[in-house]
Amino acid sequence: MKLHPRLQEIRLLAFDLDGTLIDSVPDLTTAVDQALKQMHLPLAGPGQVRHWVGNGSQVLIQRAVTGQDQGEKLIAADDPRVIQAHDLFLEAYAATQGEATRLYPGVLETLDQLSRLPLPLALITNKPARFLPELLAGLGIDHYFQLLLGGDSLAQKKPHPAPLLHAAEHFACPPKAAALVGDSRHDIEAARAAGFISVGVPYGYNHGQPISQSQPDLLINHLTDLLN
Repeated sequence: MKLHPRLQEIRLLAFDLDGTLIDSVPDLTTAVDQALKQMHLPLAGPGQVRHWVGNGSQVLIQRAVTGQDQGEKLIAADDPRVIQAHDLFLEAYAATQGEATRLYPGVLETLDQLSRLPLPLALITNKPARFLPELLAGLGIDHYFQLLLGGDSLAQKKPHPAPLLHAAEHFACPPKAAALVGDSRHDIEAARAAGFISVGVPYGYNHGQPISQSQPDLLINHLTDLLN
């Protein structure tokens, strides 16, 4: 068992979470719509939430309260309505306990096989860090990662390269010997800015745009394609 030829020299493999390893839209939609309902705002629904996911919970709520996507002018993050909606969202999302969140096909098998290689695995997500331990444990994948970074673990989050560079430093790995697997243009931008090899998967969210448009260094159809 070997890594894909493009990745055989890497010394660190990092993953995005939502849209890459898990489909969390059902639970996110429940939490977003509960927050909007309590504020007497129009509900979003799963189709809209799927387009809004990817930049962390605060931006998700800015989009939900504004009712627009990332290309439109959003209500400011410090607007009282956004602050209130974000608090309501976090409370509602915690209450879902990941009940409707599922691993994508092949994720468990791939992580299990990767864990047999002398290669550290990291998780770099924009999801708030507080939700990661319980969510990953519930899905049975918590033990595969040697480092977890949430969207609020550092001062910056993806597409800023800081979380990737932090992970590389943590494992004493040169950025050029590391790779990030993700489903959105923000993952590809972060990898490129950090000097990581970028690996794109086409089945995630990415705001309705094909990941191929971001020109990742490697485009795979399924996570299982990471291995030969």
